[in-house]
Amino acid sequence: MNTLSPVQNPANQAGAYNAPQARRVEQYAGQTGATPEISVVIPVFNEEDNVELLYSKLVSALTELGRSWEAILVDDGSKDKSFKKLEAIASGDSRIKVVRFVKNFGQTAALAAGIDHASGDVIIPMDADLQNDPADIKRLLAKLDEGFDVVSGWRKERKDELFLRLIPSWIANKIISVISGVRLHDYGCSLKAYRKEVIKDVRLYGEMHRFVPIYATWLGAAVAEIPVDHHARQFGQSKYGISRTFKVVLDLMTVKFMSTYLTKPIYVFGTAGLWSMVMAMAAFVWMVVLKLCYHTSFIETPLPVLVAVLFVMGMQLIFMGLQSEILMRTYHESQGKRIYRVKTLLNVQDQNQ
Repeated sequence: MNTLSPVQNPANQAGAYNAPQARRVEQYAGQTGATPEISVVIPVFNEEDNVELLYSKLVSALTELGRSWEAILVDDGSKDKSFKKLEAIASGDSRIKVVRFVKNFGQTAALAAGIDHASGDVIIPMDADLQNDPADIKRLLAKLDEGFDVVSGWRKERKDELFLRLIPSWIANKIISVISGVRLHDYGCSLKAYRKEVIKDVRLYGEMHRFVPIYATWLGAAVAEIPVDHHARQFGQSKYGISRTFKVVLDLMTVKFMSTYLTKPIYVFGTAGLWSMVMAMAAFVWMVVLKLCYHTSFIETPLPVLVAVLFVMGMQLIFMGLQSEILMRTYHESQGKRIYRVKTLLNVQDQNQ
């Protein structure tokens, strides 16, 4: 079965991130050193019932690889005993690094913190709820070793609710694929594998973590997608809802704007302005027709005013949102500010020192 997107054959990629085709698993076997080869990044939020079993499965899967590794678990302001259990695990295993936030900043911020503190050549994000299977890491790495720069998981047999999760996800994935031009079945799957040089310099905001394969493709990276296992949640409550679908669509609008119009915003604003003028002219012509042919006074119908007000209001809201995105990114990147704040570090060197 062909698991690749039609445009994602590494033999046809000539971008900046292409790697040698013959990078094999045996190359890493038996290697040890201060710098791990694999960094697994896991956001944790109120997962006290899952972290110990997650640690057990993670160690089992990663030990089998024969490569050096580390796991960065980011406690995203948990209110339960998640951090206490992470603290106990980290005290007995130096490969487990823990980053604790002062409060909940969201999944994207947690992933950004994990990536910032990762030192491996390959970075693998995944969820802490055990719906992702750590055993699939081996398959992601095998595909990465074929010469790809990004390998995305596809939850082909997804164990989620049909109306609240599956249908909204299917719609969102279709919209993202059409707008971005990058054909993936499952953008929402957290389980992915990235070469360090692809993701280290990517700044993440909002729900942008799911769009990293799009950024990578636009920069010339070779992207593949493979089916991965997906398990039903056994402990805790899901942090996802149908509202996230709408947030994803809004973030996608921002991604498209930032990639296409950031250096030439007059194209989008000018085009919108021209269409606005065309619509205004059409409304004016129609009012003249009503006046001359039907003897209808301009003030007898509220339709022109209503259309104008709704149109201008919608345009203003959209453009204000896009402008706010630019201002927010300028604020963070020009001053080197992060979108999170760390409270505690375990087995991790402070990146600000």
